[in-house]
Amino acid sequence: MSRLKKKSTNIIGSRVIKTGLAVFLTSLICQWLDWPAVFAVITAIVTIEPTVNDSIKKGMVRLPASAIGSAYAVLFISIFGNSPLTYTAAAMFTIITCFKLRLHAGLLVATLTSVAMIEVIHDHYLVAFFIRLGTTSIGILVSTAVNMFVLPPNYSKRILTNIDQALQATGEELNVIAKDILFKTQDCAQKKQVQETFANLKAKLDTTDRLLQFQQAEEKYHRFSVARKRELYDEIDKVGSLRLIHYHIGNLINTPLDHVSWSDQQRDQIIKTIHSLSETMRNPDQFQTDKHREQVETLMNQFWLCKRESSLTNVPGQTTFFDADIIIIYELLAIYQLVEKILTIDLNTSTEIQNETENCSSS
Repeated sequence: MSRLKKKSTNIIGSRVIKTGLAVFLTSLICQWLDWPAVFAVITAIVTIEPTVNDSIKKGMVRLPASAIGSAYAVLFISIFGNSPLTYTAAAMFTIITCFKLRLHAGLLVATLTSVAMIEVIHDHYLVAFFIRLGTTSIGILVSTAVNMFVLPPNYSKRILTNIDQALQATGEELNVIAKDILFKTQDCAQKKQVQETFANLKAKLDTTDRLLQFQQAEEKYHRFSVARKRELYDEIDKVGSLRLIHYHIGNLINTPLDHVSWSDQQRDQIIKTIHSLSETMRNPDQFQTDKHREQVETLMNQFWLCKRESSLTNVPGQTTFFDADIIIIYELLAIYQLVEKILTIDLNTSTEIQNETENCSSS
C-alpha cells in the first residue's frame, strides 16, 4: 500500500500540476476571447520546462517559429486549398525555414501548428493568421508565468540526495575494487560489474550537474538568501570533488596489477586502509578528522617506502615509469584528500556563518 502511495505521489509532481494549471488558464483565456484553444494549449504544454530560464528562452524561439508555421499554412491553403499537397508543403517549408533560422526549439510546435491550422481555416486568412499568433502567445506567456510563480523549480533536495547516494556508491565501489579486484581476483564477471557501477556513478554525477545548472539558472528569477547561495556553491564543490574521486577510481580500475610487489603485511594494511575509507564514505556521520589524518600519514609512509624501493631497482640511464604499487597509493591519497574536503565543507560553512552572525551582532 505504501509503495502504491509513493508511486502515485511521484506521478503527480509539481510539473504535472503546473502543466494542468497552464492548460486550464490558457483554455479559459481563449474561451473569454472566443479564440480556438487547441493551438494555445499545445504551446502551453510544451513550454513548461524544468526551469523558468528555459521557458523564457525557448518561448522566445517558439513564438516566431509558430508565426512561420502559421504563415505557411495560410499561404499554401490559399494556393492549393484543403488538399494533401497543402499539408505536405506547409510541413516541409516550416521545417526547412525553422532549421535555416536555427529555431530548433520551436520546430515541433511550428510544424504542428502549421498542419493543424489547415483543417480549420476556410476564409479570412489574414485574420486567422493573427488569431493563431495570438493563441500561441497566450500559451507561451501563461505557461512561463505559471512556471515562474506557481511551485517554482527547486532541485535542492534532489541534488543533496544525489550527492549522498554518489558518495555512498563511490565508497562501495572502492571497497569492491580493494577486496575483490585489486587483491583477490580478476574475475571477468566481477570486473564487468565494477565497470557498470563506474558507468552508473558517472551518469548520476552528470544528472546532478544538470540539476545544479538548473538551480543556478533559477537564481536569475528567484532571489536566494545568503545561506542558500552558500549551500549551492558547497554543492557545486562537492560534485566537483566527487568527479575527481570518480576519475581516481577509474585510474585504480585500469592500473595493471601484475607486478604489485607488496608483502602480505603491506597488502593487509592497504586493504584495511581502503576499507576504513570506504566506511567513511558510506557513513559520513562517523568521520573523524584525527583518525583520517593518521590513515593518510600511514599511506604517505608507504608511498615513500615504495618510491625508495623503486629507485633502488631502477637501471641507471633507463627511463622508468611509476610502479603499480606507487600508482595505487597515490590514487588512494588523492581520494583521501578529496573525501576530507567533501566531509568538512559543511563544517567550515557552519563555522563561517556563525562567525558572520557573531560579527553582525557585535557591531
